[in-house]
Amino acid sequence: MKQIWFAVCLAAGSVLAPGIASADSPSEALLQEMGKASQTLNYEMGFINITKQGIDSFRYRHAVSHQTPLAQLVLMDGPRREIVQRGKDISYFETGLQPFTLDGDHIVDSLPSIVFSDFTLLTKYYDFIAVGRARAADRLSQVIRVVSRDGTRFSYVIWIDEQTKLPMRVDLLDRDGETLEQFRVISFDEGQQVIGTVDDLEKASLPPVLSLPASEQVKFDWQIKWLPDGVTEVASSRRNLPNMPVSIESRLYTDGLFSFSVNISATTSGPSEQLIRQGRRTVQTEIRNGNEITVVGELPPSTAKRIAESIVFSAK
Repeated sequence: MKQIWFAVCLAAGSVLAPGIASADSPSEALLQEMGKASQTLNYEMGFINITKQGIDSFRYRHAVSHQTPLAQLVLMDGPRREIVQRGKDISYFETGLQPFTLDGDHIVDSLPSIVFSDFTLLTKYYDFIAVGRARAADRLSQVIRVVSRDGTRFSYVIWIDEQTKLPMRVDLLDRDGETLEQFRVISFDEGQQVIGTVDDLEKASLPPVLSLPASEQVKFDWQIKWLPDGVTEVASSRRNLPNMPVSIESRLYTDGLFSFSVNISATTSGPSEQLIRQGRRTVQTEIRNGNEITVVGELPPSTAKRIAESIVFSAK
């Protein structure tokens, strides 16, 4: 299962790139300003991520030097983990693992994905609700709720700094309003002096770009009959994943904010059903007529279950 989720994350990072366009509401305009500021300003922030599993602390630096984006994300506790961006190269360094590089527009790990979303697209399926002003990280912020119109997805509450338009706090909520994850800035600095802290990244020797296993593009004999509004297929493949002897057929979906995959493989096990939920991630597994159906990703359990139940197989 870890291999499936890793493949989902790699693909999702390339389909959630932001777009800048005219906004139809003040809240949408402010969200677009947040996305632009996050990728164009020079700043450093210390932040914590709070989940059901615990609290992790990070330092994130971002600067633009000679029109090249430079960024560094460092896990501040435990074994060192560092992610570096130089242009469209995202390099990963972690104790005990071989460093590698992926193509990407921004660092997706540990930062709220909504910051890098295309809000012009999201406005078709989400409501942007201005809540008012509040303090976050000792700065005055505008607070905006991002709520799924059909109730099939999670929601966000975002505190946007009035001065820089950068996110100071982001809460991910389930459909009952319970906080699943929280991103909170606890220290902040911005300006030209930040460029000096990432100067070395311009000349650093980065590991080679990781070559992902080739996938076989095929026509599947199964279809999904129900998906939430705005969800589209962005990739499909058939491959043998490491340590998994059977062939897995996968489709990756996104609505521009949340992503998930549907995976089908043959099995000799009898009918069964299992649900695992860990924060924003749901894994819904169902065995039906010799097929193991797994829906894995950023979905409420009821939505993942409905998707799995809607899958139909063609007669062979």
